[in-house]
Amino acid sequence: MIREIKKIDSKLVKFFGMPERQKRLPKPLDTLIATILSQNTNDKNSYRAYKNLKSKYKSWQEVSEIPRSKIEMDIKVAGLGKQKSTTIKKFLTTLKKKNEKLNMSYLKKLDDEEILNELTSINGIGVKTASCVLLFSLDRNVCPVDTHVHRTLNRIGLVKTKTPDKTFKLINKSIPAGIAHQFHTNLIKLGREFCKPVKPLCSVCPLRTACRFKNKNFETIKAKTKNNFLLLDSI
Repeated sequence: MIREIKKIDSKLVKFFGMPERQKRLPKPLDTLIATILSQNTNDKNSYRAYKNLKSKYKSWQEVSEIPRSKIEMDIKVAGLGKQKSTTIKKFLTTLKKKNEKLNMSYLKKLDDEEILNELTSINGIGVKTASCVLLFSLDRNVCPVDTHVHRTLNRIGLVKTKTPDKTFKLINKSIPAGIAHQFHTNLIKLGREFCKPVKPLCSVCPLRTACRFKNKNFETIKAKTKNNFLLLDSI
């Protein structure tokens, strides 16, 4: 699988280019909360909700002290306000009880598996959210798997899995050193622009010759880039 991943990654980088990263990586708590906000909505709405919290309150400590219902109102643009505000409030409360302060720097001393277990032990924090902290804040060579990444990897034929979490476990056993960020980011772009859930644009897809998807759609439709904004590289 390592050779196949390298081949796919090379094609994606050739087509989409090398994704830029911030010189200063976001703090783990920032990434975690931004990822919670990103669930079941687009990156622009997630970013608006995230900026609402960051601009309105001085710190996550202040956010932890306000009523959950207030957080819900502040993040409503991202949808699922009650669910997301509950998760954010619960996580901040748990972290404060455990460390006596809202600081996740202790994670740097742990290995990848320990961090995944640590974060996912809190109700509402899944593998995708925890793995985003690993990649975007701790610069670990871990490829998070969302619906786009799960769909594209299965269609390409690199995995044959039923859920994103199973795809995550399988693909990260073989991810070559140093490529997780570009691989993850370019797969998201592929899923947004070409490998769509319905009527994928197979005729113009950069991976059309390497992809083993049986139900290819060869309608001559031009790809339209609607949104290249990526939340976790922008917070």
